[in-house]
Amino acid sequence: MGSALTDLALPAALALVMLGLGLSLTVGDFVRVGRHPRAVTIALGLQLVVLPAVCFGLVLAFGLPPLLAVGMLLLAASPGGTTANLFSHLFRGDVALNVTLTAVNSLIAVVTLPVVTNLAIAWFDPPGAGNLGLQFGKTVQVFAVVLVPVAVGMLVRNRATAFADRMDTPVRIGSAAVLALVIVGTVVAERENVGEYMADVGLPALLFCLISLTAGFLVPRAFGVVRRQAVASAFEIGVHNGTLAIAVAISVLGSVQLAVPAAVYSVLMFPAATVFGWAITRAGREREAAVPG
Repeated sequence: MGSALTDLALPAALALVMLGLGLSLTVGDFVRVGRHPRAVTIALGLQLVVLPAVCFGLVLAFGLPPLLAVGMLLLAASPGGTTANLFSHLFRGDVALNVTLTAVNSLIAVVTLPVVTNLAIAWFDPPGAGNLGLQFGKTVQVFAVVLVPVAVGMLVRNRATAFADRMDTPVRIGSAAVLALVIVGTVVAERENVGEYMADVGLPALLFCLISLTAGFLVPRAFGVVRRQAVASAFEIGVHNGTLAIAVAISVLGSVQLAVPAAVYSVLMFPAATVFGWAITRAGREREAAVPG
């Protein structure tokens, strides 16, 4: 594991991602939860309860090695990423709802991510499990790396809205570039085992992404949530904050192997989310065309 990856690139990547989220947030985004309680409640229920359960089932079904199994659950417990907003915008989702869900999810994840990760470590008992748990001190680290940059970004937006708007695109581009470097660094650090890891975790990661996207769209629709909000929910639930999962795995828990599922997922989710977005857009157009004018 390269010290540059752990000490420089990861904190920079996560700080940029969370700062970018903060620059796009206002207090009103949290207030908006009350305006769309059904959409928010269903999305959070899927994110916090259903996805970890689905991920656990996939991990057992594929018989993943303990470290990769814990890494998958760490990914499942990570909140939606800011990339979800981009996909939602491209495929005509309710981007305001995405921003709200990401904000609320990031706050809740400070509690749920350590809980899910510790349960996974206890269940799968990977090598060196005694050193892997997210105890109180490490949980405070997660809290700091998630919320401090968000708070700074929100403060900047409150004091200098025009500047925050100008910085939105550069920060997003910078986040994507540093995330790419982090993924490459993770793969290079484990280059001797990349083929084996991809064979082990590639299909489960892809299936988890597709199941997350599909459930995120169909379940809200089944409960009467309007289409635009269901699209937003799909991408919020299917596009995880891989940077956070990788950062927690390497910087907080000190294991590059734990980061492999998140790195693989971060590569696969872009084509998977694009194809999914195209499919639901096409299905929507065909449905509209079938309705008599």
